[in-house]
Amino acid sequence: MRKLLITLVAATAVALVGCVTINVYFPEAAAQKAADQFIGNVLDDSGVARPAEKAPEKAKPQGGGPSASLLDLVIPRAMAADNPDIQIRTPETDAIRERMKNRFGGRLKGLFDNGAVGFTADGLVAVHDANALPLAQRSLVDQENADRNALYKAVAAANGHPEWEPQIRKTFADGWVQRAPSGWYYRDASGAWKRK
Repeated sequence: MRKLLITLVAATAVALVGCVTINVYFPEAAAQKAADQFIGNVLDDSGVARPAEKAPEKAKPQGGGPSASLLDLVIPRAMAADNPDIQIRTPETDAIRERMKNRFGGRLKGLFDNGAVGFTADGLVAVHDANALPLAQRSLVDQENADRNALYKAVAAANGHPEWEPQIRKTFADGWVQRAPSGWYYRDASGAWKRK
């Protein structure tokens, strides 16, 4: 019985290691830092006031359960990632950033200020109040979302991990809301509009 148990544990460990030959580690802290820099550059250079700083949160332990900590024992995080940093500066992302800065500084900031548009949980911009959005400016939302979709895809590709796009999108989505000034709207994951 004991030999069978040891064999099962060994087989499980081998199977677990065999399943982790692909990169399963998304460098979340590096992604948050890179997203904050990009977002700050777009908003700050567009004249958007930075929200008041919150007290820093306590660091949360990585993982989330026994399987994550077992995985960390088998394959340390440093070995699971090809590169713990997120590359966010490419000619494509620089061009997107400039278009977004121009759009924010030109007209989009006013639409956020008056509640016509807000951020979404998937990192896009959506119409919050169609009555406050002049017909002539509705194309701004489409242009902004096209650049946002291209940005998230480009960042994932620049890091050699197209599969990271959903995580990059989520990181940016959280960052846009966190950096938004008081009074701007955002739509949470359940689809409910909230005012910051």
